[in-house]
Amino acid sequence: MIHKTAIIDKSAEIDSSVDIGPYVIIGKEVKIKRGVFIGAYSFIEFATINENCKIYQNVCIGTPPQDLKYKNEKTYVIIGNDCIIREFATIHRASLTEYTTIGKKCYLMAYSHVAHDCILGEGVIMANCASLGGHVQIDDRAVIGGLAAIHQFCKVGKLAMLGGGTMVTMDVPPFVVACGDRVKLYGLNYVGLKRNEFSKETIDNLKYAYKTLFMSKLSLTVALERLENYNIEKKDKEIEYLINFIKSSKRGICRP
Repeated sequence: MIHKTAIIDKSAEIDSSVDIGPYVIIGKEVKIKRGVFIGAYSFIEFATINENCKIYQNVCIGTPPQDLKYKNEKTYVIIGNDCIIREFATIHRASLTEYTTIGKKCYLMAYSHVAHDCILGEGVIMANCASLGGHVQIDDRAVIGGLAAIHQFCKVGKLAMLGGGTMVTMDVPPFVVACGDRVKLYGLNYVGLKRNEFSKETIDNLKYAYKTLFMSKLSLTVALERLENYNIEKKDKEIEYLINFIKSSKRGICRP
């Protein structure tokens, strides 16, 4: 299953079921688990690729970070089960932390870029040419549109959807649709919520939360207090997650 033109470092640990195409280079300290496919001309080093991932042609994983502070420390990339990584995508190993981490069932489309120290949750989708700066955190099932760019240290909440060409310089709350050159909010991601089988009650609670936080003209502090009081009765875990996301934001959150 390993093409005769592939170059494999002697330190690599590769399951016998792995399919490695022509002219692939597997460098130092690579672990590739069961059922992985790696397309032609890809380059992988300092990485763990977990089960059933499909890596297409000309992908680079685990190469050094684009960070002037990096001094050749030993760091890694970890890619979860069942990920799809399309042509010419790049995923750099960490710089200041130990790992750049891709959660399971993520889909990184052609030419997408994940920089050093990023953390992607489960089921994240990055469309063509979407780019993440260093230390970006993308929570579960968020969708990053084509040509979107996310500034270093920003966070994107789960089930947020960013439109094509979005420029993100502040944190994007969960469950929203956001777009624009300097990102703005455009309401809840109703399609994503329904596709992920959120209950009508939870969607109604999130409607109330969005109106309270972004349409009431209250200060953010007062709006969060009102939302916390509302959730004492509702006990909705998604509202709790939304509140905690905003409270933990260090870059501030984007607005309508």
